Amino acid sequence: MGGIATEAFFLSADPGYRFCLLTAPRADMRGALLYVHPFAEEMNKSRRAVAVAARALAENGWAVLQLDLLGCGDSSGDFGDASWAAWLDDVARGYRWLETRFGLPPALWSLRLGCLLATQSAARLGAEPQLILWQPVLSGRLHLTQFLRLKVAGDALGDVAARSDTKSLREQLARTGTLEVAGYELAAPLAEAMDAAELDLPAGYRGRVGWYEIGASPGATVAPASQTKIAAWRERGIAVEAVAVDDPPFWATQEIAECPELVRATARLRTAAPA
Repeated sequence: MGGIATEAFFLSADPGYRFCLLTAPRADMRGALLYVHPFAEEMNKSRRAVAVAARALAENGWAVLQLDLLGCGDSSGDFGDASWAAWLDDVARGYRWLETRFGLPPALWSLRLGCLLATQSAARLGAEPQLILWQPVLSGRLHLTQFLRLKVAGDALGDVAARSDTKSLREQLARTGTLEVAGYELAAPLAEAMDAAELDLPAGYRGRVGWYEIGASPGATVAPASQTKIAAWRERGIAVEAVAVDDPPFWATQEIAECPELVRATARLRTAAPA
C-alpha cells in the first residue's frame, strides 16, 4: 500500500511528555528526519509551512518526526520551564526514538533558532547527522535581542514611565529571574544560554549540510554573513550546499504563509544524495 501515514503521540520524557507527529511513507523509505522547531511565536507562525514540507518529504521517502520541545506547543510544561539543556535533551530524545524506530541514524532538519540546537546536538549525539538548516540564526544573542525588542515596542505604546530598551530588559531579567515578552515567560537561564549560543559545528564534523535561505528575488544568494560562515565551514572540509529561494519569510508574516520553493529545493537535496 502506497502513500503516507501520520501518527500523533506523546513521548515520555523527564519531566512530563513531548508531543510528536510522525509523517512517514508507507513503503520505500529512504531515511528519517528529526525537525527542530524555532523559538517562541516563530514556531506557531511556521506550523503550516512545516506541515506541508513534512508531507512533501514523506512523499519523497523520508520519515519526518516533529517534536514539540519542553514548554512549547502541545508538550508538557510552560515556556517559563524551558531551558537550553532540556531542549538539547529533547533533540537527543527524538533522535534516539527515530533511530530505534527505523534502524538508521536520522538527519536533523531545523528552522531559525532550532538550527543552533541542531548544530550543538551534532556534538552530543555520538554521530555526525546530516543537517538541513532553514534560515539559520547565526547568533543566539542577536536573536534574543530581536525578541526583547517586541517588549520594547509594546512598552513604547504605553505609559512613558514604562518605556524600556533591550539593555534595561536584560538587567531586569537578571535581577528578577523572569521576564514576560509578547506573552512568553522568559527565564533567565534560557536567556543566558541563548546569549552564549553561536552557530558552529564540532571539530572534525564530516556530515553534509544543506543551508537554505529565503531570498529577496529569483536568483538571489544567501546573506553575506551566511556566506562567511559557509566559507569557513568549507575550509574545514565540511560539505555545504547553499540555496536561496524566492519565498516569503513564513515564520514572521502576519498571515500564515507557505514556502513552496523552499520545500521543492529541500526535497531535491534529500533525494539527490542521501548519506
